[in-house]
Amino acid sequence: MRDATPGEVDGKEGGDRLCKSVADVLTQARMRAQNAVNVSMVYAYYEIGRMIVEEEQQGEDRAAYGAHVLKKLSAYLTKRFGRGYSTDNLKLMRRFYVVYSHDQIGETPFPQSDGLPTVGAGRRFYLSWSHYLKLMRIPSIEERHFYEIESARNHWSLAELNRQFDSALYERLALGRGKEGARNLAVEGQAARVPEDLVKDPYVLEFLGLPERASYSEAELESRLIDNLQTFLLELGTGFAFVGRQVRLSFEEEHFYVDLVFYNRLLRCFVLFDLKIGGLRHQDIGQMQMYVNYYDRRVKLEDENPTIGIVLCKDKKESVVEMTLSEDNSQIFASRYQTVLPSKEDLKRLLEEGL
Repeated sequence: MRDATPGEVDGKEGGDRLCKSVADVLTQARMRAQNAVNVSMVYAYYEIGRMIVEEEQQGEDRAAYGAHVLKKLSAYLTKRFGRGYSTDNLKLMRRFYVVYSHDQIGETPFPQSDGLPTVGAGRRFYLSWSHYLKLMRIPSIEERHFYEIESARNHWSLAELNRQFDSALYERLALGRGKEGARNLAVEGQAARVPEDLVKDPYVLEFLGLPERASYSEAELESRLIDNLQTFLLELGTGFAFVGRQVRLSFEEEHFYVDLVFYNRLLRCFVLFDLKIGGLRHQDIGQMQMYVNYYDRRVKLEDENPTIGIVLCKDKKESVVEMTLSEDNSQIFASRYQTVLPSKEDLKRLLEEGL
């Protein structure tokens, strides 16, 4: 049996590359087509909801007439199109129209918005029907807009949307931004213009599976974060890319290690995390200041922005943070983390008190 010639080997590799490239093109095309179908159905359901509402308004006894309309329409659509048109589903379409017929999300641009039709006063829909079923259940219009913007911008699956909602992402971001900042979340989502926009307090790490009051080491916490890196990136927010763990910094014969290093492409800067399983000490902030100085002076490029350092701790005293950092600090932050989902009710109460 003869060996393959270099030409035959190159030809086989080239053929494999061609097969993979063509398969990637078809996969992407199918995904776009499926997304287009999903969004088209959202527009169809909105229109069905509108037609139901307008028909119901013609009846003298709206409740009785409305029930009659839905029952008759359900039977007709089910017979013609099959499952999916129960009276309960038709009620959801009606509710969808009622909620969104006077709901304007503004001029928030998304790449996938090109070619999408509009309803009402220029309203577009970017997400799947399953996403809107979730969003309709959020009574606050500001919070609803925020999750719609972030879902479209970051291509959140329904599971990711549910996770972010359950972790009270909107309330956690709004707490530290004041009234105007909270209002901006509903208009533009989680925009990142300054370092403070990237920082949450607390960070919610329920996906690690660590009990809230159990004993575990910083090494175990770090390992769990790496094992669940995709979910941790979702918790960090838009624009983060993982760089490394236990990144070594050397000062003559001494070596130090940064627990986790990320890069944020929106602010164009490195973001360093140091993990602490106990309460924050002033030495922890000083150590992070050293890490940040090292990256600013020896790692970052001239056209990149100053490095951000975040000490992630189980507990902290604000007075320690305030007195350790300079008054004009914009690079070093201390944030708490928790390993169970927060109480949305408590965060909403704090938000209302703060605003």
